[in-house]
Amino acid sequence: MPQSLPTEPTHFDAEVDTGLDVETDVSADPRTASATGTEILLELVDDEGATIGTAEKLWAHQQPGRLHRAFSVFLFDRQGRLLLQRRALGKYHSPGVWSNTCCGHPYPDEPPFVAAARRTAEELGVAPALLCEAGTVRYDLPDEASGLIEREWNHLFVGLVTAPVRPNPDEVDDFAFVTAQELRELRAERPFSVWFETVFEAALPGIREIAGRDW
Repeated sequence: MPQSLPTEPTHFDAEVDTGLDVETDVSADPRTASATGTEILLELVDDEGATIGTAEKLWAHQQPGRLHRAFSVFLFDRQGRLLLQRRALGKYHSPGVWSNTCCGHPYPDEPPFVAAARRTAEELGVAPALLCEAGTVRYDLPDEASGLIEREWNHLFVGLVTAPVRPNPDEVDDFAFVTAQELRELRAERPFSVWFETVFEAALPGIREIAGRDW
């Protein structure tokens, strides 16, 4: 889609190294596998967000769903534009729809901040230059297209990306940097993930700290 003309940077004076080298091997962590090596485990939580166990990923997303820990990332460039991704067509959940920069689930016992930086590098080939916590949000959102449900305790992160994006085609079909107005236009024209509106609205205070009041 057409990109907006660059504007003056706003709140991007400080940059923080996340410590993640995107050239590092990002193969699956052994904590995600069962004895057969086929299961991916999520961290189940109670109504207060405290860990209570683990569950297989697909099973946790099947009706009626199991409340589990997740994260959502919103990264901006120096012009204050949001990095969106269109999910790969081969994904079992919400394929081919637009969503925020990155979403995912921490490994059991993995800090959400670490998971957010790791997964952003795995999907988009770039580590955040700045990543800040922006609160949490809980939701129960059924996805009519797949029949799955998102019952998540979601940790929100906002930040800055300064390096070129190199998406993994197994994860990301397309990406775009958009202004707030371009986001509104894209949402009117194209399908977005069922969780996007919820996590976007919850992250707005943090987004405005990073990208300015235009958001």
